[in-house]
Amino acid sequence: MLPALFISHGSPDIAIAETPATTFLRGLAASLPRPRAIVVASAHFEAEGGVYVTGDAKPETIHDFGGFSPALYEMRYRAPGDPALASEIVSALKAAGFSSGMATGRGFDHGAWVPLILAFPQADIPVIEVSIDPAKDAAYHYRLGEALAGLPERDVLVIGSGSLTHNLREAFPNLRAGRRSVDVPEWVEAFATWIRERLAAGDVDALLDYRRQASFARENHPTDEHLMPLYVALGAAGRQASAAMLHQSRDFGVLAMETFAFLKAA
Repeated sequence: MLPALFISHGSPDIAIAETPATTFLRGLAASLPRPRAIVVASAHFEAEGGVYVTGDAKPETIHDFGGFSPALYEMRYRAPGDPALASEIVSALKAAGFSSGMATGRGFDHGAWVPLILAFPQADIPVIEVSIDPAKDAAYHYRLGEALAGLPERDVLVIGSGSLTHNLREAFPNLRAGRRSVDVPEWVEAFATWIRERLAAGDVDALLDYRRQASFARENHPTDEHLMPLYVALGAAGRQASAAMLHQSRDFGVLAMETFAFLKAA
């Protein structure tokens, strides 16, 4: 059975840079059974008031960022969609009590295609995106993941794509200057350690209350959207899931690039 994954996608230019996270993602597929489809809950697919599921057969590649190398804007991720599976997911979400519908004419944002172009460069596995709601909390996104819990058993890889830490105001000075390997602030490490320890302990209740309990929560996440995909992935594996950290690195000092795998209890 496939795990559910949380991937910190970081800056879009990891698709063309040489970083520890880039190297890790290039080898990720070799460590997994081949999925028949991939479902990505991306921090960059935001919708309020409902959950939307991409339903196009041939999604385009969205370059939803600015200021990077021209080579990045020339990249295309030409994986197909899967309208039939998307329709099934919409039905499952509705059955779980969510308002849900199909999104057409919406391609792959960089939260989806940047990690996938490294991990699955052949682009021969159908990909569907599921929206997150920036107005909703961790418990909502955990329940959203629970509504997707049947997918890993059907050889569908569920990925939450966000960032373990995401304070762009702190990242931008280093990003603009191209300083990737710099000192990491204590507030970044304290938060990352808290999340990692709570995941290892299976302490879902504390994780859902991260805003109140985690060290330096606001400093690392001035807004919630880049952490919410973690809860989607965690929920998709179930409350008794085991967690394993597959990768840990830092980029631009303040971006924690962890990837976690969540495996449903036997």
